[in-house]
Amino acid sequence: MSNSEDPRVTTTPHIEKEELVAEGKWVQLEKTTYVDPAGNTRIWETVKRTTRRSNTDTDGVGIIALLKRTLHKDCVVMVKQFRPPLGRFTLEFPAGLIDEGETAEAAAVRELKEETGYKGEVVGVTPVTCLDPGLSNCTTQIVLVNINGDDMENIHPVQQLGDGEFVEVILLPLDEFQTKIDDLLQREKIVVDSKVYIFAMGMAQAFFKPRELPVLKQ
Repeated sequence: MSNSEDPRVTTTPHIEKEELVAEGKWVQLEKTTYVDPAGNTRIWETVKRTTRRSNTDTDGVGIIALLKRTLHKDCVVMVKQFRPPLGRFTLEFPAGLIDEGETAEAAAVRELKEETGYKGEVVGVTPVTCLDPGLSNCTTQIVLVNINGDDMENIHPVQQLGDGEFVEVILLPLDEFQTKIDDLLQREKIVVDSKVYIFAMGMAQAFFKPRELPVLKQ
């Protein structure tokens, strides 16, 4: 049954007001007053970034970068770093915030170079997508990038990390992506970004069982 057929739906849900509760350098907490589909006024606690630029609806980019080299398997370029909110290391796609006046594509090329040292070419970009809509209005665009690993600039890539950034670059073969992630999870106390693992599952399906749903280990 669709929402339009639900007898509980009497109005169009909407935001009535947003009140600032606390603000830091990078994020702020708001009290959001909204009306639900049944016409009830409710309160929600919302986290927002303070860094979203005026020219975009996207906070940042995630980068699926494929490294292509002669006589090597194609590899996905990943980053490992310590994330204070989790208190643990994470395995993620390279990512970063969009600067003022920047496109998602330009931000992806810049962030990839800074975090990994690789120079890439954009081959695709997704629409604006949400990250954790029950908590935040944060949004991202996933940018697909090819890296010519035979290019002299990419043979010995040099990171351009900022102060306080500590990023380890990890290359994982595309055709063994989920297997290599599972191996890493067994060896290390690490958390995998959900976008990464969903992509890994999709790649495994595409390579081996395109007409079946995946079966996960319990």
